[in-house]
Amino acid sequence: MTEIITGLYMSPLELLALAGAVALVVARWLPPSARPRVTIAAGTVLVLSVLVLSAVGLRWQMLPVLAGAAGASPFALAPLLRRRTGRPARRARWWLALPGSVACAVLLAMGPVAAWAFPVPVFPEPSGEFAVGTRVVQWTDPHRPETFTADPHDRRTVVVQLWYPARKSPEGAPRAQYLGRTEREARTVSDALARQVGLPGFLVDGVPRARTHSVFDAPVAGGGGRFPVVLFSPGSGGVRTQNTAWAEELASHGYVVAALDHPYDSAAVVLTDGRTLRTETVSTGDRDEDDRAAAGWTAVRAADLGFVLTRLDRLGRGGTTDPLAGRLDTGRVAVTGHSMGGAAALQAARHDPRFDAVIDLDGYPHGPASPALRQPALALTQAVTPATDPRYLPRLTEALARNTAPSYRLTVPGAAHLTFMDGPLYLPPVPSIVGSLGRTESPHVVAAATLAFLDTTLRHTPGDPAAALSAYGDLSVHHTQAAGRWRPVTG
Repeated sequence: MTEIITGLYMSPLELLALAGAVALVVARWLPPSARPRVTIAAGTVLVLSVLVLSAVGLRWQMLPVLAGAAGASPFALAPLLRRRTGRPARRARWWLALPGSVACAVLLAMGPVAAWAFPVPVFPEPSGEFAVGTRVVQWTDPHRPETFTADPHDRRTVVVQLWYPARKSPEGAPRAQYLGRTEREARTVSDALARQVGLPGFLVDGVPRARTHSVFDAPVAGGGGRFPVVLFSPGSGGVRTQNTAWAEELASHGYVVAALDHPYDSAAVVLTDGRTLRTETVSTGDRDEDDRAAAGWTAVRAADLGFVLTRLDRLGRGGTTDPLAGRLDTGRVAVTGHSMGGAAALQAARHDPRFDAVIDLDGYPHGPASPALRQPALALTQAVTPATDPRYLPRLTEALARNTAPSYRLTVPGAAHLTFMDGPLYLPPVPSIVGSLGRTESPHVVAAATLAFLDTTLRHTPGDPAAALSAYGDLSVHHTQAAGRWRPVTG
């Protein structure tokens, strides 16, 4: 599809069709000498634009525009047809035509409003020095049975997408599809995500049309250096690509990001053999029962993260023809996640000392609170109060306060739960859903705070982490005073 214009959320072809429709509505009110030329030009532009859009993919947001144009067409074309047949041109009296014109104008306005509310997402340009490459791998753990199926021979398989520092690709190189390796996979995942939240699939049909800033299988950046690694687990029902803007920003700054699909937990996982595995983790509505189930799902996710780190460690040691062989520094690894993925990241860090840092993006800490964390930890959250969730803050504070390394909780003003993923880029900008930071600022704040933490913990960049993090919200710091005691400090 033709590139979407940032800020307008419509393509040039869609804008041409809209302009043609507007001109048809306005033609009724022009002087008689101008009406024929305007009507013919507007009709020609509208028809040609719609024909091309139909070929490349007509979005539902254009249907009100077409309806408005259809309503205006008889009034705009009738005088022309009467003249061609030799009959005197007539037009309806203004007080009869005005309500129809207003109705058509309302329909035309609904098109841009719908495109603004449910746009094709436009991903922010990564700000780092590297271009970004991406690739997808599928790994099976021979030692773990698949607990979501009854087949005793089924082994746990995960799909992982890697974003990595790359050489700059030639001008015009196709950018990676959002949500999948192919358009078909992207549409499968998009439909599954829509069902997950109870939306009709057509409302978000612009999402699988989006292109990111990554290039599939782009050559790895030169120089021979080794890159720190960041593992990512998505939210409950989420997918590996749900934080693409965040992953691309990190990769442009020299990190390799490995995001996981968790089969039977992610909304839809398309395997290399063509099978699609759909989620089987369903809430019952009973808080206690759901907590017990979530603890089990979190443990499976944590095991997935540990397994993927093992595979990445082998890759980092080299000895294969893989483009990333020998380029991963698995001595500097962070584990991260959003929502339930954040809980999985905390559990993975508790049980696997190979993780050097942990980031929880607004995730309630499901599962056991022991053993205590031993890695620097960052929790990014929306504003949470005892009134909104009486258990969240005590549980999160306990996890951070028992840590034997510095822990930080950053409350991001104006954030909602979906602020911490790509949702603000394509969902209606309703504060209760995606927060009030806006489509540009939401991904910037989350990525910038993450980078500030990773640079100090994995790269040991000089400076005070608390000072860097406090620029993005209200910061609480837990650090050792003496003999394992902790004191919260608010910045």
